[in-house]
Amino acid sequence: MKKFFILLALLLTVGIGESQAQTSTDSWSFGFGLSYPRLYSVNISSLNSDYGGYLSLQRNFSEHVGLRLKGGYSHMEGQWTDATFSLVDETTNLITGDLDLMYYLVPCSPVSPYLYVGVGGNYKSLTNPQTAGVPDSKFGSQLNAGVGAEFKLSSNWSLVTEFGYHMTNNSELDGTISPVEVNGRDSYIVLSAGFNFFFGQGEPSDKCEPCQGITAVAKDMTDYGRIDKMIINHIPKEIIREVLVDKYIYEIDKDKLVLVGVNFAFDRADLLPESYEVLDKAVFLLKERASTRVEIQGYTDYVGTSTYNKQLSIERAKTVKDYLVSKGIAKNRLTTVGYGEHDPVGNNNTEEGRALNRRIVFRILK
Repeated sequence: MKKFFILLALLLTVGIGESQAQTSTDSWSFGFGLSYPRLYSVNISSLNSDYGGYLSLQRNFSEHVGLRLKGGYSHMEGQWTDATFSLVDETTNLITGDLDLMYYLVPCSPVSPYLYVGVGGNYKSLTNPQTAGVPDSKFGSQLNAGVGAEFKLSSNWSLVTEFGYHMTNNSELDGTISPVEVNGRDSYIVLSAGFNFFFGQGEPSDKCEPCQGITAVAKDMTDYGRIDKMIINHIPKEIIREVLVDKYIYEIDKDKLVLVGVNFAFDRADLLPESYEVLDKAVFLLKERASTRVEIQGYTDYVGTSTYNKQLSIERAKTVKDYLVSKGIAKNRLTTVGYGEHDPVGNNNTEEGRALNRRIVFRILK
């Protein structure tokens, strides 16, 4: 099990892609997961057949600070040598309740590392203690410190990996008290992985980058003449029904509009600065036609696998939908779909062409 958790932690660190989940100003979350505990700084030899689990309830007061109540169970094993030089297996079953202060270092990132410190209580049950007189069961207290990382999967779910160090208030955790110990403190470590479910979330954070396009509207610093030139150079010549609906919004078919200038950062669903003015014009058109329903189609350039690009294009369409909804367009008027790298309108072998292919198309639904 130890190898499993170590491998899982490494895979999560290097393998999870970026998420577009929006960070909230405050929230509640419920957590659950599995853990690998291990006796540490004790007087017996630790074994590897340990396991555990946890439940947690967390209140985030801001993007950076939270308070967590966590209950856990740990089964830890060790060995000691008796007077006949025979190995004796010792088991510690530990039930804990902790109150930890959390601090998120980079709360706006899709992978958010954090630190925590706290205090807790424990109830331990021992089998085969080495030192005579050590009680088989006893209540105690402990201090906690650790680091972790939260991988945002969606607005409601995140995956959490964590390493914790816990120091108890006595030297009886392993059932052994060494004669040379003075004010000894046994400790144990825990590697865990689990999920957090967020509920009761506050307003979207304005401290985080507006990758969802919900709150912040960037100043217009875009060379729209350059965009016009891109359109002229890259829109396929066979499109002969192109009609100017509004500046930078083109009709390329009787039911399709291309939002020219709604572009995205490479390999992300982040809107580029020029996108907000174009989207505001789209909001104006949709408000003028209050009964019109729209399918928002997202596209990417050809870089990456087809599967990855399709998912990225869906995220881009959702980003645009979120922005339109934040500007007063009803959700039930908007649907989203992603087509990935299909139907390019620009040359994927050039930087400008790839930028143009990272686009949004509106399909008018009857």
